[in-house]
Amino acid sequence: MPTTPVTESLFRLGLNESLPISEEATTSRVVVNNDVLRTVVFTFDAGQVLTEHASTKAVVVTLLQGEMDFSIGERTERMRAGDVIYLAPNDRHALTAVTPCRMQLVMVDVDAKD
Repeated sequence: MPTTPVTESLFRLGLNESLPISEEATTSRVVVNNDVLRTVVFTFDAGQVLTEHASTKAVVVTLLQGEMDFSIGERTERMRAGDVIYLAPNDRHALTAVTPCRMQLVMVDVDAKD
């Protein structure tokens, strides 16, 4: 996977067109990837599930389109377009797409060195 230099600005345009929501599928595209952060855009058709898992990085989740049920530990909330979640490192989480969804995930390496 190509690395995005921390010291260079970048445009990634046309992501909605190049990453459509696919029937009965979950898809993803890495948008930015370097030692400090990684940004990934996901699409989920209605009913798609990501089972419980955790990340060693801090994570900011933004729902761009649709509705999903998002769980952190024992708590589940219905997310709608524009909603944001912050996940502390190692917090276990899962999701279920209620409608076709588009989500952006930004993972930040809280231990990254300068």
